[in-house]
Amino acid sequence: MSTIFESIVRGEIPCHKVWEDDHHLAFLDINPRVEGHTLVIPKKPWDEVFAMPEEDYDGLWRAARTVAHHLERRTGCARVVVVILGYEVPHVHIHLMPTNRLEDFPFPPVDGAAVAKLGETAELLAWDSEEG
Repeated sequence: MSTIFESIVRGEIPCHKVWEDDHHLAFLDINPRVEGHTLVIPKKPWDEVFAMPEEDYDGLWRAARTVAHHLERRTGCARVVVVILGYEVPHVHIHLMPTNRLEDFPFPPVDGAAVAKLGETAELLAWDSEEG
């Protein structure tokens, strides 16, 4: 089944394009969290960012950096916040949001239960030398 992003890439659904190259497209999010909230997508559909082949993954991040620098120049923002959620549309996309202070970004609250388990979680996640 085709995603909304594939329809946008094919030109079947309009978008507010910010930037494009042969393999990537950047356009304004239709539900912006801040002014200038931009999505950067690969034109080839991938469901999950860490499942992408290395060359495609690296290319996506180069595209995101290009667009982030563009947003900084055009908006004059202090920095561009990067978010990858991966749940909204099953097509890899990077959210880029121009910001000037932490309060500009809708960051989730601290998880008190996770704080209480930091030591336990660190043990669970500690890299084992047998893993490589």
